[in-house]
Amino acid sequence: MSNTAGMPGLRGIDHIGITVPNLEQAIDFFVDVVGCEPFYELGPFEASEWLSKTLDVHPDTVMKKLRFLRCKNGTNLELFEYSSPDQKTQVPKNSDIGGHHLAFYVDDFDQALAYLACHDIEVMGEPVVRTAGPSGGQTWVYFKAPWGLQLELVSFPKGKLYEQDYDQKLWHPAYPDQ
Repeated sequence: MSNTAGMPGLRGIDHIGITVPNLEQAIDFFVDVVGCEPFYELGPFEASEWLSKTLDVHPDTVMKKLRFLRCKNGTNLELFEYSSPDQKTQVPKNSDIGGHHLAFYVDDFDQALAYLACHDIEVMGEPVVRTAGPSGGQTWVYFKAPWGLQLELVSFPKGKLYEQDYDQKLWHPAYPDQ
């Protein structure tokens, strides 16, 4: 029996899976705008009892295709496109159960924000600059993918203030070995 809490052998998050309305549009966005690198794809997977039981989806669900992307020095994305008779097509809000966002760390926040503007990406509100509290040193703003997925641009090149009070640090894409 291990003395550490949690799953034996856990190293981190391998990938995040996201269902998108149009796989090619999503790949174009994540590759051409965000800068991810496309890898392999699988599918289609026709409706089956296995698919229904394994993924808890409607028995007539078809997984049209999926594609893996690598996002620089961080978690991989697995993008899915499904067809299902009971499919909900509204993107959840952050406040909805299952709501979520992806945060992309950048070295130069202002340069990245200007880049989003040049690509006509919808930015939600104004950047938030934290100068106090545990997130002090961080600047962030939300933006949206063309189909409404909420994303975040974040940067804290001099670290966050919480680091003064902890021996360990949260994982950071610029320093993956810490």
